[in-house]
Amino acid sequence: MNIAIMGYGVVGSGVAEVLKKNHASIVKRSTQDSLELTRILDLRDFPDDENEKLFTKDFKDILNDDSIGIVVETMGGVHPAYEFVLDCLKAGKSVVTSNKELVAAKGYELLKAAEEKNVNFLFEASVGGGIPIIRPISSCLAANEIDEIAGILNGTTNFILTKMINEGLTFDAALKIAQELGYAERDPSADVEGKDACRKICILASLCFGNHVYPDEVYTEGITKITLADVEYAKAWGGVIKLIGRATRYGDGKISAMVSPAFIQGHSQLAGVDDVFNAILVRGDAIGDVVFYGRGAGKLPTASAVVADVIDCARHTVRRKLFGWDDSIADYVVNYLDIKHPFFVRAKAADIEAAKQSVSALFGDVQYLTYEGAAADEIGFITNTVAQREFDEKIAKADFEVGSVIRVTDY
Repeated sequence: MNIAIMGYGVVGSGVAEVLKKNHASIVKRSTQDSLELTRILDLRDFPDDENEKLFTKDFKDILNDDSIGIVVETMGGVHPAYEFVLDCLKAGKSVVTSNKELVAAKGYELLKAAEEKNVNFLFEASVGGGIPIIRPISSCLAANEIDEIAGILNGTTNFILTKMINEGLTFDAALKIAQELGYAERDPSADVEGKDACRKICILASLCFGNHVYPDEVYTEGITKITLADVEYAKAWGGVIKLIGRATRYGDGKISAMVSPAFIQGHSQLAGVDDVFNAILVRGDAIGDVVFYGRGAGKLPTASAVVADVIDCARHTVRRKLFGWDDSIADYVVNYLDIKHPFFVRAKAADIEAAKQSVSALFGDVQYLTYEGAAADEIGFITNTVAQREFDEKIAKADFEVGSVIRVTDY
């Protein structure tokens, strides 16, 4: 059986490297007589690359080659990746992708196309890079009803927050270091505004709860407004701030899904996840809490997950792997304004006692926080559990200046 790669960037070249480096063991595990990389699609030239003879700039060279049974898509983006992947599936070729944006936007359609042609569409590397998560949810945890999934899904933002927490760096200073080290792009908005984590929680929620969740249904907030004062208040509370993607299923079958900064308890398994590492907590009714931890990105960790899917495709040539989800349904994802949780509020006021009276009138009993070096004209407090809609209505009536609002979790 032959393999093609579409997109020869960091991940695509890593896939080619892993396929060559571990060729003998990969073929053995695939149960095929042979497994060879024969085509690489990329519009750029790679004159000094060891795979130079395999390159093509014409997608049809892959589509019309009947000897190619598995196609690896590492192009990124939705278009033309979606059209290329769909055509490959319709041509009876299994497809493996690391493209989270594609799966979040078009996952249901591509899974349906794969089912119709009895081939596979696998995407382990689309969430968590080299961390096994898609396969464990679909197989190892299949006996569980999963009630909640939450995690640190973006290494760039976690690196920045770690620098702020451990070294007292501002957001801008930490971002600059992340860019210098290659953890953040020149335009880091997809990471720091939470878009990357949103795509990943969409995939996880779709898989865990059974219906496609689209990015525009998920309230998404990044870390650009987090200050060192917020970090200190979290420490005073006994925890840390992390960018968390989470989804919860309710008794009526509806779900909530959100990406936002959050206070995490210091004893939580997620609190100690630092630097570019990711961690995903799955809460099942039978198994309780299970956490998957590791590097969420990187050339070889992600390539490892891609090649594992290639092996799975090679093993399942007669019957497809049975996993996926149904199409989206109306009112499936609840409005984020109706989601309940405690809120941390940092505010400024010329008269602190008057501000506290206002807080009591609005929210009743709250937990006040302070730390050594806090500004004299500042207060920090945590409300009781309240719906976002009610919180917004109350905080709009406050006679003090609100600086930060951060959600508080129970994990």
